[in-house]
Amino acid sequence: MRKPALLSDPPGVENEEFGRLLVKSALAGDSSVVPLAEFEEWYARQLHTARADVERIPFAELEGWDFDPATGNLGHRSGRFFSVEGLAVTMRSEPFLAWSQPIIDQPEVGILGLLAKEIDGVLHFLMQGKMEPGNINSVQLSPTVQATHSNYIGVHRGANVPYLDYFIEPRPGRVILDVLQSEHGSWFWCKRNRNIVVLVDDDVPARDGFCWLTLGQLHELLRVDNLINMDSRTVLACLPFPVPASAPGGGSEFHDALVRSSREDVRGLHSAEENQSWFTEARTRPLVERRRVGLGGIPGWSRSEREITHEDGKYFKVAAVAVQAGNREVRQWTQPLFVPVGHGVAAFLTKTIGGVLHLLVQARLEPGLLDVVELGPTVQCTPENYAGGERPAFLDYVLAADAGKIRYEARLSEEGGRFLHAVSRYLVIETDEDFPLDVPPGHRWMTVAQLTGLLRHSYYLNVQARTLIACLRSL
Repeated sequence: MRKPALLSDPPGVENEEFGRLLVKSALAGDSSVVPLAEFEEWYARQLHTARADVERIPFAELEGWDFDPATGNLGHRSGRFFSVEGLAVTMRSEPFLAWSQPIIDQPEVGILGLLAKEIDGVLHFLMQGKMEPGNINSVQLSPTVQATHSNYIGVHRGANVPYLDYFIEPRPGRVILDVLQSEHGSWFWCKRNRNIVVLVDDDVPARDGFCWLTLGQLHELLRVDNLINMDSRTVLACLPFPVPASAPGGGSEFHDALVRSSREDVRGLHSAEENQSWFTEARTRPLVERRRVGLGGIPGWSRSEREITHEDGKYFKVAAVAVQAGNREVRQWTQPLFVPVGHGVAAFLTKTIGGVLHLLVQARLEPGLLDVVELGPTVQCTPENYAGGERPAFLDYVLAADAGKIRYEARLSEEGGRFLHAVSRYLVIETDEDFPLDVPPGHRWMTVAQLTGLLRHSYYLNVQARTLIACLRSL
């Protein structure tokens, strides 16, 4: 009888040669193809040539978008792209809460595709300098292909999506990774993207606006604020964690504990089976009722000529923008965007247990997630939303962390195609030695290998946790 598949099974990438290529690429902090010094010049050109003008406009000036007179929902006349609707949420288990909010419904499954190729003996990845209207700096590094179904079938009547043929059947090359993952569950309704990496042998020239980079170069660039976009980070996180074959030693205690934590043969505080049972329980415990409702008239929210806002001035707004772009498939358009109020914080607290680094995860409920609950960072919130009220567990610990304990910190943008200037402060923090092993319900210590093993499956780690897993690689 065949053993049932567990979340602790070996990686889906069975080709050991690809694993060796991945490690070699991660150790290649620079490249003869596009050295980092040349990349800086290349990126400066992208900022100059592809920069967009994004202007806030009244809803009445949206072209092709209308509020439905019956429901108040905001949608495109084509019936494609996405719509802004209402969501009513009721928690029928502790804590007993109820609220309503706008939410983005985008039922299409997008493609986040990354091309990989061995060049001069080193694995490189084809990255795109892509303008998104919500990016705080206009252009960021995206995957080779970042497109919704409406984009690549030409609903917007724009130019064809470059390199798309590598990610749809029949495709040249070999699929290394192919998994569905969620997007922001607080702002999207059941949004999914196909994270896919394809290894090619053929010569693939980098078109204008694209460049080949090693994994080591990408790790270096992950330390730069607002440079590598959310879609690139989620695909990079889903790759196998590149762990050198040699044993730890010679690095800092934190580094050596991180390497041990990344090995699948190292046992953590809890086994993979115990973690799986704990997470299944966390998913079945909350009794949540979610109802799609009309956007017009949802309690606590009001619409003016330019914005939909909450009565407390918190959370986020819905606004309209006009965009003029230099290097997109369409050069000008209008659309709605969500505008967060305040910047987010997403942080993993870490603790070395038995010489192995553990990350403190939380089973986080987000109303728009397909399964309602996914694993998130220790802390994930916008602190301004909790002024004067009960604060999330460990938020104050994170905000007061000593600089010497912060192992990673960068301000990174969220989805620039739907959110305007949504930036979060991402952190990895080493806790003090006396930080307790016992943690509140809904939290769990897990190793890096246990978490990356879950990324071979859909809907286990949320997008903020995946970003931090990608950032851990830069350490």
